[in-house]
Amino acid sequence: MMCARLFNRTVWLGSAVAFLAVASSPVLAHSQPHADRIEVAFVLDTTGSMSGLIDNARRKIWSIANTISRANPNADIRMGLVAYRDFGDDYVVRTFQMTPDLQEVNALLWKFLASGGGDGPEAVNEALDAGVSEIEWSRSGNTRRFLFLVGDAPPHMDYQGPHYPEILKEARQRDITVNTVQAGDWYETRQYWQTIARMGGGSYIAIAQDGGLTTHYDSPWDDEILDLQRRIDQTVVPYGNRAQQRQLKARIATKSYAKDHGAVAESAYLIGKGKVTTGEGDLVDDLEAGRVDLQTLPKDQLPEAVAELAEEEQRAFVAQKLAERRELSAQMKELVAKRDAHVADARKSEASAAPAFDTEASRILEEQLN
Repeated sequence: MMCARLFNRTVWLGSAVAFLAVASSPVLAHSQPHADRIEVAFVLDTTGSMSGLIDNARRKIWSIANTISRANPNADIRMGLVAYRDFGDDYVVRTFQMTPDLQEVNALLWKFLASGGGDGPEAVNEALDAGVSEIEWSRSGNTRRFLFLVGDAPPHMDYQGPHYPEILKEARQRDITVNTVQAGDWYETRQYWQTIARMGGGSYIAIAQDGGLTTHYDSPWDDEILDLQRRIDQTVVPYGNRAQQRQLKARIATKSYAKDHGAVAESAYLIGKGKVTTGEGDLVDDLEAGRVDLQTLPKDQLPEAVAELAEEEQRAFVAQKLAERRELSAQMKELVAKRDAHVADARKSEASAAPAFDTEASRILEEQLN
């Protein structure tokens, strides 16, 4: 059986060569430096051996988002997730659609628990197919699309269904750049991951099994940034139906302000985008943007404390929250600018570190976006 599997894998690797000349064609080189939307999907192995990398991804997703934002500040940034294991595990593939709500993506990563696996190869083809065909990618012409396949084990080539050569052909047709991130040093995985990256018009990245240790750069302004973020979050006024209000309240109430949870990087991303939350349902934000009007908004869509006020008092209440937010946000921009300069200087003076998930993914995205 093992010899048959190795033969099948060799055949598939050989058949992939026919695609490589096409996959390496200049047609995949993106010429537009700025896009209206940038979409990134992470297809992530969540079997037991990936626990260290998943923990790294949880803590560093905001640094990747900041890299994208710096490369294209005005772009609508969206992320999606595909978690995969293998047949016989709790699940084979779970797909989470593309969303602009990066706080929700971060929350999903914190819910992932690495478990299962054990026989070596995993359901990589099934996961890659979900990432290309089940994720609802934008059809807009001015959208940049990136997929990162992240795992440590090769695909089961003995399973039925589409395999990576035909899946990557579909990715090319959808203008999705496919990158691969190998955790660990399994030789067979490296062969497949390098082939998939070439066929997908992307890059291959090799990192440590645990995702690599990324240097956390503290700055003299971090504590003040976190304190400001707490105060900015207190200006959020949830509205909508009761369930929507509870959801946003819970998000704010359970938000972490700990440095090791990436809170400082999250604050940098939010202030750069002019947001307090990446989700919906903030009355202050929507009134300022003209997406809603107090005059026509039903009272049962307002928080009770606001609904009881006269319309003039409601407007004064929201105006006060907005004024407070603007003042705090101005302070936040100054502090984040100081911190960014401090971190940039620290990186320049630091000796080259071992490749890590977030730094390598950020580097690749920065190169591919420019």
